[in-house]
Amino acid sequence: MKKKLFLLASALFFVSFFISASLFADSTVEDVIKMENKAYTEHKKSTCEFQHKKHAEERDLKCGICHHDDKGEPLELKMGDDVQNCIACHNKPGEKPKGKDAPKLTPAQKLEYHAEAMHKKCKKCHKTYNKKNNTKAAPTTCKGCHPKAG
Repeated sequence: MKKKLFLLASALFFVSFFISASLFADSTVEDVIKMENKAYTEHKKSTCEFQHKKHAEERDLKCGICHHDDKGEPLELKMGDDVQNCIACHNKPGEKPKGKDAPKLTPAQKLEYHAEAMHKKCKKCHKTYNKKNNTKAAPTTCKGCHPKAG
């Protein structure tokens, strides 16, 4: 009887261990996220490396600062929650058309372009951070986020 109880307890321990380990493994977020996306056939500049840990932990920013709903309202998330890639909603690769023949776009139409949405969100936050902290530490120029390759 004791042997059966021991085997049952051992089996339950190992099952719960593997289930919790797999849940934990799925809920981790990389410290640095290379902002590459298969929607782009090529990149005109080097791709950014988003310092997720720096933003989320060191700067103590809430997830909803970047991750928002279809109305632009912050999502209530915690580290490890499943989120969609930005391209799921900002689904047109690249920047909005430019030049004199480019169509007039509403602000919402501009944000359909992936690069427009990323640039708007990142630059606004970086400029706010720099002003608040009287610094230029958060990059706001092309080269600051897209360093020369090689």
